[in-house]
Amino acid sequence: MSVIRKCLFPAAGYGTRFLPATKAMPKEMLPIVTKPLIQYGVEEAMEAGITNMAIVTGRGKRALEDHFDISYELEHQIQGSDKENLLSETRDIMERCTFSYTRQVEMKGLGHAILVGGSLIGNEPFAVILADDYCVTEGDGVLTQMVKLYEQHQCSIVAIEEVPHDETYKYGVIEGAEESEGVYRLSNMVEKPAPEDAPSNLAIIGRYILTPDIFEIIQNTPPGKNGEMQITDALLAQAKEGRVIGYRFQGQRFDCGSVAGYIDATNFTYQKSGA
Repeated sequence: MSVIRKCLFPAAGYGTRFLPATKAMPKEMLPIVTKPLIQYGVEEAMEAGITNMAIVTGRGKRALEDHFDISYELEHQIQGSDKENLLSETRDIMERCTFSYTRQVEMKGLGHAILVGGSLIGNEPFAVILADDYCVTEGDGVLTQMVKLYEQHQCSIVAIEEVPHDETYKYGVIEGAEESEGVYRLSNMVEKPAPEDAPSNLAIIGRYILTPDIFEIIQNTPPGKNGEMQITDALLAQAKEGRVIGYRFQGQRFDCGSVAGYIDATNFTYQKSGA
């Protein structure tokens, strides 16, 4: 039985919806209270038993690498003070995980970003987390839920959630038969359909488990909407063979790629912390 050992983080996007904040700072470093989005994603992967983090970066993303590294000057300054424990979670991540990085030189869509990350993954199944989809749960994290499902089905899995019908144009939308509660065998996926063309209102969000044949499929899939390599187009090839599961996860997702979703996530997390 395969084990998911690696998690890929596509993190090369410009974050233009957050300008000017993201002019010199990666959007994945935007903080939810006191932790950046990328750290929440890494912690979710760690909870699922993954310790090998593969990050696809781009120009101006050096802060991502610096965050998961030792800052000797900073640590010297706060050594022995009551602020020293504020870095304990980050230190724990650095001790338990390995990080590898590669650059996506051109922005050609999520499918392209995943293809670029292939050199860090190799020939094994892997997880994908889009850090600006911030997910909170009462029990197991979303990726932990999906890893357990992968152990049963041994095929690609996409996390899905119900969205308003008039917002389907923002997402990849699925069509499929519900095999058990919250588990769908997918037959079709449409990238950002108009509401009248959407096969359902179940949308794919930024959590995936992918089998390694996805890399070859992406290479052989022609560009889709907006001339980009869409991961939904590649997954559709697997779905036609019955090899993609859609999982309606337990938990709540905040779209931190939008300003409103980011503010909602910050308020929710601050209130939950009891600060």
